[in-house]
Amino acid sequence: MTTAFPESIDRRAPSGGAKIGRKIILPIAVALTVIFCLAPILWQLLTSVKVNADIAAIPNVYFPTRYTLEHYRELFQRRPFLNYIFNSAIVSFASTLLALGVGAPAAYALARLKLQGERVILATILIVTLFPPILLFFGLLEIVRYLNLGNNYLALIIPYTAINLPLTILVMRSFFQQLPKDLEDAARVDGYSTPRMLLEVVLPMTLPALVTTGILTFISAWNEFIFALTFITREDMKTVPVAGAQLGGASPFEIPFGPIAAATVLGTIPLVLLVLFFQRRIVQGLTAGAVKG
Repeated sequence: MTTAFPESIDRRAPSGGAKIGRKIILPIAVALTVIFCLAPILWQLLTSVKVNADIAAIPNVYFPTRYTLEHYRELFQRRPFLNYIFNSAIVSFASTLLALGVGAPAAYALARLKLQGERVILATILIVTLFPPILLFFGLLEIVRYLNLGNNYLALIIPYTAINLPLTILVMRSFFQQLPKDLEDAARVDGYSTPRMLLEVVLPMTLPALVTTGILTFISAWNEFIFALTFITREDMKTVPVAGAQLGGASPFEIPFGPIAAATVLGTIPLVLLVLFFQRRIVQGLTAGAVKG
């Protein structure tokens, strides 16, 4: 004896438990994830505007009722912090432009030209990408000393470019491989040389990839600490991470938590503004090629 089930029952309809999970559990999980990621940033921001009594209070004052901008004023009065931001901007922009200027043509060559030993070249680039930059420290230190590049912007620009170049080549190569060759063939028929075609036809089509790769390179150069600490010793040429780490109190036993938090906030604001300004391009660059057709 068989039991007939009504055909009107939709077996694909979500159950009551699934509906509860979508309406309650999923938003809670998303909220907890956002709080977990933003909590350190919020803590630094609140610390930068707390009065010293609330910073040193036990138990901790998480959400203060008294606010002050004294830590920011103290930061600029004691140190030339605008000069530090300027130094970081010069080094980061220069290394990013160099990495894109050298990496994009190299990536195009690896994507379109039939090179001998292409697999060996790609494997070498991949290995260099996975290589920890700190292991290059002593070799770079000897090069900087030999070329007398200490206390020079080139002492940071050249290593940052070299470290970020392999990642730039790998990312840009994957984008070049996704471009249709018909456009390049049509450009050659119209008399475009390879450099002109790369500048006027190919690169504009990969603008999201250029923006995404450039921002990753910029952030890496902006946040780097070890090389900037060692290769630059002049006070007026230090970068933001080094200057923030070297803030001291009125005595050797005092830790200026407020100015350090203010320096952290000021050092992060340019990166946040950069990402927000290019947000749409970044999303396009990260999702390009995910869906075909």
